[in-house]
Amino acid sequence: MTATVALPLAISPPHVSKHTLPWLPSPDLASQYPVLRHLLSCTSMHHLRQIHAHTVTSGAFRDPFVASRILSFAALAPGGSLPYARHLLSRIPDPDAFIADALLRGYAFRANPLDAVLFYADALDSSVPEFPSPHTFPLLLKACADMPSLSLGEMIHAQAVKFGLASQTRTQNFLVRMYATCGEVGRARLVFEGISELDDASVNMMIGGYMNCGQLQKARSLFDEMIDKNVISWSVMINGYVQCSLFNEALQLFQEMLKEKMEPNESVLVNVLSACAHLGAIEQGKWVEEYIRRKKIRLTVRIGTALVDMYLKCGFVEKALDNFNIMEEKNVTTWSAMIGGLAINGLAEDALQMFAEMQTHGVPPNEVCFIGVLNACSHSGLVDDGVKYFYSMAQVYGLQPNVHHYCCLVDLYGRAGLLDKAEEVVEQMPMKPNSAVWGALLNSCKIHKNPLLAERIGKKLLELEPGNSGRYVLLSNIYAAKGRWADVAELRRLMKERGVMKIPGSSFIDLKGTVHEFIAGDGVHPQKSKIYAKLDEVSRKLMLAGYKPSTDQVLIDMDEEEKGSALFHHSEKLAIAFGLINCDPGTTIRIRKNLRICDDCHLFAKVLSKTYNVEIIIRDRSRFHHFKNGACSCMDFW
Repeated sequence: MTATVALPLAISPPHVSKHTLPWLPSPDLASQYPVLRHLLSCTSMHHLRQIHAHTVTSGAFRDPFVASRILSFAALAPGGSLPYARHLLSRIPDPDAFIADALLRGYAFRANPLDAVLFYADALDSSVPEFPSPHTFPLLLKACADMPSLSLGEMIHAQAVKFGLASQTRTQNFLVRMYATCGEVGRARLVFEGISELDDASVNMMIGGYMNCGQLQKARSLFDEMIDKNVISWSVMINGYVQCSLFNEALQLFQEMLKEKMEPNESVLVNVLSACAHLGAIEQGKWVEEYIRRKKIRLTVRIGTALVDMYLKCGFVEKALDNFNIMEEKNVTTWSAMIGGLAINGLAEDALQMFAEMQTHGVPPNEVCFIGVLNACSHSGLVDDGVKYFYSMAQVYGLQPNVHHYCCLVDLYGRAGLLDKAEEVVEQMPMKPNSAVWGALLNSCKIHKNPLLAERIGKKLLELEPGNSGRYVLLSNIYAAKGRWADVAELRRLMKERGVMKIPGSSFIDLKGTVHEFIAGDGVHPQKSKIYAKLDEVSRKLMLAGYKPSTDQVLIDMDEEEKGSALFHHSEKLAIAFGLINCDPGTTIRIRKNLRICDDCHLFAKVLSKTYNVEIIIRDRSRFHHFKNGACSCMDFW
């Protein structure tokens, strides 16, 4: 049994400060240059063109500083235009390094990172005075890290040395980031150790570098050595833990941060909500939302989307919709999270309605959005709709389907029993099918009991992924269902020979802020005696209600009674029994599972929900199952 940390509601750090937008002039500058005041209310390129025209007619555009601020707005503002910024540069008689760096910043932050390097080469050819400046190379190194491109990064490093700017602390900090991002953590450390004036940014870059390369202990040691940690230090560590799927550690570090009276920034809150979503830790997620409301933190697009995603991944659809509806600003990521979340919660029609509503709001869908749409159709058997949406990607929206979309199409046909069509898609898709595509077809073979096709695909998958235990288990299930025990034994021998270990099934249930974990046959939980007694009572009662164990799920050749006993110890059944013992009457039992729920446990939960008049929500590795009154939201289609 493992437990996450409970977040204390008493801790109240100060309000999060507002971030200064780099393309807007400060109030002091606006008073010094009155023409720049118009930028404070500028919201579109049409408005910016009017401001530009005014500065030209008034002569203010001849001032390099005024010109640079107009150019910066075009290059950096969300509604700006880099081509227009480049046009402005051509209209400035003698652009200096300040102006060139303003445009370079736009390329580094808002365009293809390679464009930043290409612009640097053009600026050098144009002999811009005092260019490159001390601000130039950090921007270029950021671009190289974002690609990432070690060869270009090394070239920019050489350029920094050539111009005598490689010893600047800010340049060295970004060298650390570039080398670490490109997998050269040793070279990053060499640069780090050569920084004569280490600052917080230097240490944060090195911590991020270690995290990026998976060297968590070194990152944590460096973090712990910091005397005065700033919010970026905490943010880098928490983000690193989340990226490495160490979600409990991320929540524990967040608690330490709050105890230090350190105010969390947007990145910290988003990552903590992501950790709660992955853990299914709804109580901690609710606490974070309460903290955001109580501290009056602005609900940015990122924070709002993270809240929506967290509630959807914990099965709280209504709460997700509440947060979605109060968001003042939404982007395609927000809509995609909502569409995909509704789909995995079995609300296909709502997901498709949300997709239509998104377009009425003028938000064009992207590739990720269509994955949610296709999943909605696949998990609800809407074959014709799914095919229509798939082909609309290119024909209507100008988006080319990638391997993930073809995987959804294979799954769509396969789940509906159209195995020939599914295999035809695999054979004719324009790119090489990956293991996920073949896996979708294999899963469909299991659902519709096609052992001949399954065997052929299963062997192909074992060649592609010889270390993936799930492939062996799925093929074994298909063999076991047909009584082919010799083939099951051969697969078991092959796993042993290749050193492949079966991933044990585990289930998690959140009770009053503590997450309890159960594994199949768990014998260590403090309440194990009560749990097994409750499970025995439940099983007898369900048998009387018509439940009969699906013994074809057992991968060992034994008699029916022994198979039923083996199924008795599955982790989700233990978690359900624990919930029945400890949850208040009328409380929904919420469980998260690391593997796909088996047929027997699915039937068990359905019958139990009606017999005990309790709602059960189980989130497995691919979707939610909302059990109520003897039925499941997946309509037995998973």
